[in-house]
Amino acid sequence: MSTALRICPLCEATCGLTLTLDGDRVTAARGDSDDVFSRGFVCPKGAAFPEIDADPDRLTRPLIRDEGAFREASWGEAFDLIAARIRPLIEERGPNAVGLVLGNPNVHTVAGALYPPLLIGALRTRNLFTASTLDQMPKHVSSGLLFGDAFAIPVPDLDRTDHLLILGANPLDSNGSLCTAPDFPGRLKALRRRGGTLTVVDPRRTRTARLADRHLALRPGTDALFLAALVHTLFAEDLVRLGALADHVQGVEEVRDAVRDFSPEAVADACDLAADTIRTTARELAAAPTAAVYGRMGSSTVAYGTLGNWLVDVLNVLTGNLDRPGGALFPLSATAPAPRPAGPGKGFALGRWTSRVSGHPEAKGELPLAALAEEIDTPERTPGEGRVRALITIAANPVLSAPDGRHLDAALDSLDFMVAVDPYLNETTRHADVVLPPPPPSQSAHFDFAFNQFAVRNQVRYTPAAVPLAEGRMDECEIHARLILAVSGTNGAPPSAVDDLAIDSTLAKAVAQEHSPVYGEDPKAVAARLTGATGPERRLDLMLRLGPYARSHGLTLDALRAAPHGIDLGPLQPRLPGPLKTRSGRIELLPAPIAADLPRLRAALHDVPEPGTLRLVGRRHLRSNNSWLHNIPALTGGSNRCTLQVHPEDAGRLGLTAGAPARIKGEGGELTAEVEITDAVRPGVVSLPHGWGHDRPGTRTAVAAARPGVNVNQLLDGSRLDPLSGTAVLNGFPVSVSPAL
Repeated sequence: MSTALRICPLCEATCGLTLTLDGDRVTAARGDSDDVFSRGFVCPKGAAFPEIDADPDRLTRPLIRDEGAFREASWGEAFDLIAARIRPLIEERGPNAVGLVLGNPNVHTVAGALYPPLLIGALRTRNLFTASTLDQMPKHVSSGLLFGDAFAIPVPDLDRTDHLLILGANPLDSNGSLCTAPDFPGRLKALRRRGGTLTVVDPRRTRTARLADRHLALRPGTDALFLAALVHTLFAEDLVRLGALADHVQGVEEVRDAVRDFSPEAVADACDLAADTIRTTARELAAAPTAAVYGRMGSSTVAYGTLGNWLVDVLNVLTGNLDRPGGALFPLSATAPAPRPAGPGKGFALGRWTSRVSGHPEAKGELPLAALAEEIDTPERTPGEGRVRALITIAANPVLSAPDGRHLDAALDSLDFMVAVDPYLNETTRHADVVLPPPPPSQSAHFDFAFNQFAVRNQVRYTPAAVPLAEGRMDECEIHARLILAVSGTNGAPPSAVDDLAIDSTLAKAVAQEHSPVYGEDPKAVAARLTGATGPERRLDLMLRLGPYARSHGLTLDALRAAPHGIDLGPLQPRLPGPLKTRSGRIELLPAPIAADLPRLRAALHDVPEPGTLRLVGRRHLRSNNSWLHNIPALTGGSNRCTLQVHPEDAGRLGLTAGAPARIKGEGGELTAEVEITDAVRPGVVSLPHGWGHDRPGTRTAVAAARPGVNVNQLLDGSRLDPLSGTAVLNGFPVSVSPAL
């Protein structure tokens, strides 16, 4: 027996694990008590690492579709087929004939962080779709408009704040999101112990809400109205205190005028909250010594998602809590570029191009995933218009995660060619012509490129592969590199060529930037100093050497290897105006696209549903993560069930019985699910979890198929989108429910 360290890749908390090994087999996982960030915390997902790693349904060899059936193939044969089909299609029909879908697990791997940007560059397609438009894109858009950078996302300073207001988030089950914080539950309990206040706004009494000092069960989808009323109250009662932000903000008076119609009384009926409760919430937020407002998926995947996320940061600004210890601060990742001198930037643009069929504007270079099906199956009006005829999916299962999965399911069957990088034959990858399976997580190195950007404490950790790559497997980074070579017309070149090109390109820019740690140096000399046994390790080493801690901490890959439990880089610090890249060089508090969307929110003041109307919301499970952990026996028990939660009053009115089936109808279709009667949901609300529906033929996920559940997104037809971000409305939409006869 031996042990190895591994950062958990299963959620955004990024906890350190200690794995127990029997040869090359992982037999147990526990929290790493010496980890500088997680300090031994582990959740049920991390504890199930051995079972996830050894899942017998994981694919071990490439699959190729041959006369309608899959057969195992060599890696060379798989990449040869991709090269033979993708490149000629691009040359004949143009780059937009190929679509790319990136799923949630991409941000949990080294390969998913380093290579998709290079693949996008090789394809030159505008048909890019990711899980962001099913989740956090409203936050990226609001941050881009406010701060000039879609990734400048302030996070609540959980360990020092006196007052935390949470909307649409349940971190006791999700472990946090866009707020990387191992042991989020412990941090919230510590807030309470030190005399702080926790307020949770959610139509469900979640585990997080039960921990709170105050739970406000507002009507689903009205988060933006509630937040606008808080802002209105700050102005009306002279509670605005910019403090140190005063020199960095423009548009305060314009925001005052913009929220004039959103008094607590004006929003009360729509939100179904008393005006006095709303006003008290605003006063307590303003009076707290330090405070932070934090909103997540429940307030993003709604009709006013971008407006709601904008108002979160407006509140943090107006109370003087943005960029302040105990408030909401901008993390500084070790692999972020060295900070440039403060000053005006290029700003953030929306709608630089639009989707072919419905004209949806791009956001952050992406089109709405809800529009993928129509981009595949709608004929071209003119030749070369950009109809998607080939698709590459990487760690994505949009048949379950996007609205109207039946439409997408059928559309995928009409493609000329499809490639999937995925360890499973799931509801989406079963349509592929080539499936390229990455190895189990124990056989891959790990570094959190994405989540360190949103961490509540600056730190850096790297864990090499815990066990050697098994015979016949291919490292995930090599899979990505060879895929890039195959689609770019250089199939068969060494995969190191992809990494070398990335290094050369990065260095050519870095040596010309005065603020860079390598300014004025010879790029070849810098490249020669890089360590690492692989191309990805050399790229990581380069990013550390070019990053913000290169000079102060001498941070390199070798330094990380010498600190297997990580290096603590200290608490978050005020950084303004450094992160700002707006054209003005200031926080632009009322950007034009936001102002243009506010009339839509004003109209919602009168959107009070008729008595008896039901709205549906999703829910998180501690033992789950979207659709990709439903094949693990240890994670499918307990409360992790696909049931329809209904309040007792609604159940009695509708004639529903606990344990009996109910029929749920929405704009996109209908489903039948088991009823769970509970007062954890407020009257007028029903709840179904996201990521289920494992009942299609041709998959190879035996555990998931035995407990398939139903796909809640099939209740939607894909027409409900937040217009600024293109994010699908997955929460707060109307449904009807009746007993299933």
